[in-house]
Amino acid sequence: MNDDNFGPPPLPGHAQPDASPSGYAAPSSFDPPPLPTHDPRPASPQQPLPGPSDPERAQFQVTERTRTYPCDTCGAQLVFDPASQQLLCPSCGRSHQIVLDPNRRVVEHDLASTMTQLRGLIAENSSGQTVSEREIVCQSCGGRTTFSGTLTATRCPYCATPIQRDDIHDAPTRLPVDGILPFQVDDKQGREVIEKWINSRWFAPTEFKKYREVGAFSSVYAAYFTYDADTTTSYTGMRGDNYTVTVGSGDNRRTETRTRWSHRSGVVGVDFDDVAVLANTGFDTDKVHELEPWPTAQATPYTPEFVAGHLCRTYDHDADQCFPVAQARIDAGIDHAIRRDIGGDHQRINSKDTRYNALTFKHVLLPIWLLTVVYAGNPFQVFINGVTGEVQGQRPWSKVKIAFAVLAALIVIIAVVATWAALR
Repeated sequence: MNDDNFGPPPLPGHAQPDASPSGYAAPSSFDPPPLPTHDPRPASPQQPLPGPSDPERAQFQVTERTRTYPCDTCGAQLVFDPASQQLLCPSCGRSHQIVLDPNRRVVEHDLASTMTQLRGLIAENSSGQTVSEREIVCQSCGGRTTFSGTLTATRCPYCATPIQRDDIHDAPTRLPVDGILPFQVDDKQGREVIEKWINSRWFAPTEFKKYREVGAFSSVYAAYFTYDADTTTSYTGMRGDNYTVTVGSGDNRRTETRTRWSHRSGVVGVDFDDVAVLANTGFDTDKVHELEPWPTAQATPYTPEFVAGHLCRTYDHDADQCFPVAQARIDAGIDHAIRRDIGGDHQRINSKDTRYNALTFKHVLLPIWLLTVVYAGNPFQVFINGVTGEVQGQRPWSKVKIAFAVLAALIVIIAVVATWAALR
């Protein structure tokens, strides 16, 4: 997932206006946040906002290392709509097709050589770009937006303009994004599956189910590294084959199952494709892992238009730091292959030696709908795979509901016992 070239990535696909407008209405998740209690202190743009008059230009503005997408009809900000897979204007309904370069491909990078090159660049550029907090002036209203941590795309808190920070993804001392898997589950679908999931949690507190009032629902592109590995493993082990014998005599005569063990050794070759590892902190990693599988074969070369109107984060941990998680899954897959090769009813692996003939990675952005509900002072997260609609999440337990359920079960048991006793 690392890129051998650490310069700016190739130019993304351009957003071209579609000839036929649609009656698109802004999804509810894009409602502007509440206005701040103090007036923003706007700073005048260094130059007038460029108009999208040139049809050969992309429908975006790049100013102060940020990116926005103004509608060429009404000037409102375009957002990426998962339902149509286009940029849509929530104000006038104008649609803009995202045109991709057919010559671009999502490429893989050798892990060892790429990370060695990156470490060298970081050492040479001690003052290079970091993901520290940065304040950006919104080019629509002049308000100031703070990008904290690994956040690279958000909305202006004053006018809700979608803003992307470009200086992270193409920084020479950061791993550039190779691919993106665009959202296919839209806001309406996401809320429907969330509601079904929460309503099916019988022992969740009633207050928790009122997530519409107490929960924050947002769409975010999370940073992932996916690993491909070509492995060859030599092993030694034991094969156990069951057999039965008859023992004892008379009333003690019985059949027992025993295991005959024999030594085994061999070599297995296993290829792994797109072992995905989350590279962000702040998520319940176990629950997010259960969102798999991701259809990463559908990923397209990174195109920032797909991020418009959604949150986006760059990685907190790089490809080297994330690899141990992938390696554990690779090792489990190799163990499974060894046991299958040994055969029999039981298998023991005494030793193994794995050689990585090739180990490559990609840096991709994967779509997640996230509901965060604060209940009894504790945050609970519910996640939706933004492509498949798979739901995984945390939930609190209602002690009252559980107590009533236990009491009801005891009443039923007592009634059954009493009925049985009366019939005797």
